[in-house]
Amino acid sequence: PASVTKLMTLYVTLQAVKQGRVTPDTLISVSPVAAAQSPSKMGFRPGTQVTIDNALKMMMVKSANDMAVVLAEGIGGSVDGFADMMNQAAEKLGMTQTHYVNPNGLPADGHVSSARDQAILARAIIREMPEYEYFVHIPAMKFGKRVTRNFNKLIGRYPGADGFKTGFICASGYNLVASATRNGRRLIAVVLGANS
Repeated sequence: PASVTKLMTLYVTLQAVKQGRVTPDTLISVSPVAAAQSPSKMGFRPGTQVTIDNALKMMMVKSANDMAVVLAEGIGGSVDGFADMMNQAAEKLGMTQTHYVNPNGLPADGHVSSARDQAILARAIIREMPEYEYFVHIPAMKFGKRVTRNFNKLIGRYPGADGFKTGFICASGYNLVASATRNGRRLIAVVLGANS
């Protein structure tokens, strides 16, 4: 699934917020493991502290692989511990064709999903977390003087577009989970494995 994996990282993190285990302002540290992730990433040095809120925004807008690991370690104690939480959540939602190995979707054996399962997850975010839904349609973020636009080019361009996430790695092609609302009707579309 490449970086659409981050939708489950968002979901599991926001579940922890809703359960009161952490708050959006909780500080979490960038570990050497997080700092070593492949781009796209923020590139913070190990030891840097970020809030859960900011880590989520950087992960969703810039698709920052390092921030996904920061969140995983902060919520699940380790990447493996968080992957277990992701898989438990997937099972509860009825995502029968999905298995997560990491929080960011970088290539890994056994890290798989389906379009149906990604649509189930997107629907769960809409239904269960309406108060945090803004995370899936932030058009851009400013970091220092640099403005980073959302990789989901539908946001702000396609009438009614109001979410979700893109993903690309060579092994999976271009992936998109998208939603749009018009005339009070909201549709979710998922495309996996496109060649552009």
